[in-house]
Amino acid sequence: MSLPFLRPVGSDCDVDVLVQPGARKTALGQVHGDRIKVAISAPPTDGRANDAVVRFFADLLGLAPSMIELRRGASDRRKTLRLHGVSEQDALRLLMAAGLHIQTTG
Repeated sequence: MSLPFLRPVGSDCDVDVLVQPGARKTALGQVHGDRIKVAISAPPTDGRANDAVVRFFADLLGLAPSMIELRRGASDRRKTLRLHGVSEQDALRLLMAAGLHIQTTG
């Protein structure tokens, strides 16, 4: 199953997200186009929302924050996170266990 928001990169995996900073509460949203929508309560100032996204995904997926790197989008709502040492299959399994619903058509 190929999903537009997950890409294998060697033994790592990139995850594309769309961040809504300054949200009422931090929460995992659903797939929005080719990204996973994430609401983050931290404001988009001084990198606080970026740090909060990394911490949120670390907690959500049960990973150490050092295993998650912000690869693209430091000043944009569209961000790419790299999950170090996590395969595409494992990333999908962890995201679905955390509550991500993927709708298939057909």
